[in-house]
Amino acid sequence: MCGIVGYCGPRRVVPVVLEGLKRLEYRGYDSAGIVYLEDGVLIKHRSKGKLSNLEAIIDDAIVAPSHIGLGHTRWATHGAPTTENAHPHSDCTGDLVVIHNGIIENYHSLREELKVKGHNFTSDTDTEVLAHLIEEYLDTDLVVAIKKAI
Repeated sequence: MCGIVGYCGPRRVVPVVLEGLKRLEYRGYDSAGIVYLEDGVLIKHRSKGKLSNLEAIIDDAIVAPSHIGLGHTRWATHGAPTTENAHPHSDCTGDLVVIHNGIIENYHSLREELKVKGHNFTSDTDTEVLAHLIEEYLDTDLVVAIKKAI
């Protein structure tokens, strides 16, 4: 079963999100990831396996001066439990990330349509399709793009 943790507040985000993910470990998962905003740039860390694997690659991010971010533990439904398939997933620009629990049943046909339009995929997941679909509809209003994608 997957878990999602988000934080926006006065504390440094990485320790808060990691603690939240640790509290969800009992639910079972096969990969984990975190994303946070630092100086206007989204920083992503992902790993297969246990949360300790993610913590091992974070290094200095634990003290990143960021105060907004998301974390995810994944139980694979589409794509093997690999680092590439761990959430969060990005669009082509890397400026938009998505963390998602659930299944997008028509992801394969959407993926093929988006490939024809020039989108490049880096995972085998249905969730990455959502990031690219939002990107496809994004003009200036993120809320409108999300509604169209859904």
